[in-house]
Amino acid sequence: MYKEISRLIIYGDMDEDSILSRMADIFRKFDVEDTGKEELTREIYTQIKRILKVATDYGFDKNLWQNYLTFILITTENPFSITCEKVGANDGSVNTFAMNDFGIFRKLFHYDFSEIEKELSINCFSLITNYKAIVKKELMYNRNVSEKVRTLSEKLAAATTDEEFFDGVTTFYKDVEGFFTAVTEFYRDYGVGMFGLNKAFRIGNNPDGSVKFMAINNMDKVMLTDLVGYEIQKKKLVENTEAFVKGKKANNVLLFGDSGTGKSTSIKAIVNQYYDDGLRMIEIYKHQFKDLSNVIAQIKNRNYRFIIYMDDLSFEEFEIEYKYLKAVIEGGMEVRPDNVLIYATSNRRHLIRETWSDRSDMSNDELHRSDTMQEKLSLVARFGVSINFSKPSKKDFDAIILGLAKAHPEITLSEEELLMQANAWSIRNGGYSGRVAEQFIIHLQSLVK
Repeated sequence: MYKEISRLIIYGDMDEDSILSRMADIFRKFDVEDTGKEELTREIYTQIKRILKVATDYGFDKNLWQNYLTFILITTENPFSITCEKVGANDGSVNTFAMNDFGIFRKLFHYDFSEIEKELSINCFSLITNYKAIVKKELMYNRNVSEKVRTLSEKLAAATTDEEFFDGVTTFYKDVEGFFTAVTEFYRDYGVGMFGLNKAFRIGNNPDGSVKFMAINNMDKVMLTDLVGYEIQKKKLVENTEAFVKGKKANNVLLFGDSGTGKSTSIKAIVNQYYDDGLRMIEIYKHQFKDLSNVIAQIKNRNYRFIIYMDDLSFEEFEIEYKYLKAVIEGGMEVRPDNVLIYATSNRRHLIRETWSDRSDMSNDELHRSDTMQEKLSLVARFGVSINFSKPSKKDFDAIILGLAKAHPEITLSEEELLMQANAWSIRNGGYSGRVAEQFIIHLQSLVK
């Protein structure tokens, strides 16, 4: 095994502490070093536990070894995989190197562990290559990743040639020829790395201060059809987003209005609806606006459409982070990439707190106070589409209640009783809103025996 892994070219730049690197070291010790059986067994069990941890996190099943190798292939970002993500597998010298690596991976896929198992009197490799996972709730693992890995793993395992293996991977990344075809097709269709596998991300900082992306697992699976009412608002949002994912011109969007009316839910639903079309979401908080330029620099050349999402956006007078945002949206020297839009939600129409003194040039502390007001208003002007989500009327609230209840047949109240209880609930819990309606439905579900 270690000899094969040492021959990897494109996929050979892996962390020394990765499972595959550690496995290679174990088999090197087994073949050429006089390492004790107990030490080898202990090191093997350590890596087996790590494989089981990955399998649990991503809901892998059956052949966990092949699932893990597939996971490496579809999460490793290199010039070849990123190129396949954009245009699929094309003729070029790099394909020769890729074919070499895929030939090695195909051998690793079908590696015979019987010799080391017999020598050390263990059976852990046999167990993980024929594994039956405990059924888990979806919230316990990343279903998006799990389904793609398991599907591609089975396709690669069935590949009878290196070409078929190559094609399988590049498809996850485009459709060309079989292991080569399966891989390159995967790259083309789904992408590579975390952006290819996940819908949404948050950002953090590495120890050196650089930006890192963290996948949001178990994202709410709400769809626009689950949001009852607000048809005009949803239509505006869909029209803008569809233009964006199709590569047409589109605007930044501000969703503003009363709390609990479905602004954030609409954004989540949009991402779920257009994920298969290459739409991804990056959630950014106010204190991270200084990192916006670095975030955009890392995503501008990827083959995805990114919504940078800012929830509950607003600024007090003393907060200056909005200046970073203004520069990124429009006004900086660098043009915002075509694959990036900003979607924000806010309870404030104009985002920045205003005072009466802002509207008067007679303030004692500033000669031209109206200039301050214009500076504040200029931020919201950079959002080409503004969508108002106002509190529903009593009639609309009733419609929301009935629509939500219809999706839960376990709620057997008559329409009259349902609306009467909903009205009483709204009086006690903040008035008419979609959030209050949803909380009421959850309350009714909790009472079902």
